[in-house]
Amino acid sequence: MKLVSIPANPVPEGEHVAMLKTPDGVSLRYARWAPPPGRKGTVCVFQGRAEYIEKYFETVRDLQSRGFAVATLDWRGQGLSDRALADRHRGHVGDFSEYGTDLDTFMEQIVLPDCPPPYFALGHSMGGAILIRAAHEGRRWFDRVMLSAPMIGLPKRGFSGLAVPTLKLLRMIGRGSAYVPTGKAAAAGTETFINNVLTSDPVRYARNAAVLEQEPMLGLGSPTVAWADAALRLMNRLAAPNYAGVIRQPILMAAAGRDEVVSTAAIEEFGIHLLAGAHLIVAGSRHEILQEQDHYRRQFWAAFDAFVPGTPMFT
Repeated sequence: MKLVSIPANPVPEGEHVAMLKTPDGVSLRYARWAPPPGRKGTVCVFQGRAEYIEKYFETVRDLQSRGFAVATLDWRGQGLSDRALADRHRGHVGDFSEYGTDLDTFMEQIVLPDCPPPYFALGHSMGGAILIRAAHEGRRWFDRVMLSAPMIGLPKRGFSGLAVPTLKLLRMIGRGSAYVPTGKAAAAGTETFINNVLTSDPVRYARNAAVLEQEPMLGLGSPTVAWADAALRLMNRLAAPNYAGVIRQPILMAAAGRDEVVSTAAIEEFGIHLLAGAHLIVAGSRHEILQEQDHYRRQFWAAFDAFVPGTPMFT
């Protein structure tokens, strides 16, 4: 098993990369990095939909510079982990509990035995929703959880109220493994930079596209009907008035002020009801805050440093 390295995005030093197998037989690629000498603590990085380990090499270095070990994985169905369908371009799961199995297996087989405590989590978008679901179910592996633009709801603009019944109908008639209507095989993040909804940073956008050009197997196209239906069902549960209030996990959520992928308003509403959490807005940032311009990223890391114990104070 390998990590893909290009001159603009080299592999951080000290990597260990391998595969693990979940109880339901799915092989997942993971990577971990030991902490610098004399330091302890591990940050587990959990990606969003259609992402992969290589996209977070810069984040790994940011965390290493703060003295942390790092562990991360490719969720099932993306990166170089197993994909459920013969057409590997289709992003597919039947239910988000499958990602819960990935999370449990990763923590139990890799992080707890091989990574130094205490443990912290950093999750983006879909990864954030998976971590929230785990916290709601009582998983307490992490001392603190930091989320970037978590997938709690979708923007109202461009979202049709017919989407939910349409997806349910398509699943009922056996179309769950088909692309969502208007879906396509082209890998997310390979479109032209102009008008992209992910980041306003052309250099980081081009870097990520170059990684996919070097290793097209990392790419993932549009989600399937089943994935979209499962995501909407989870977001519907997250929107329940009492959902956030029962979570005891300390969580800090950073929302993007110009997000067109997930709903910033939904993140704000969820944050208000968290008993042990809070939220902030990175004004002007697009969805992928950690892939954004430096002045947006600095705001995220300042919040991280204030929230996660043991980080040095950067000036």
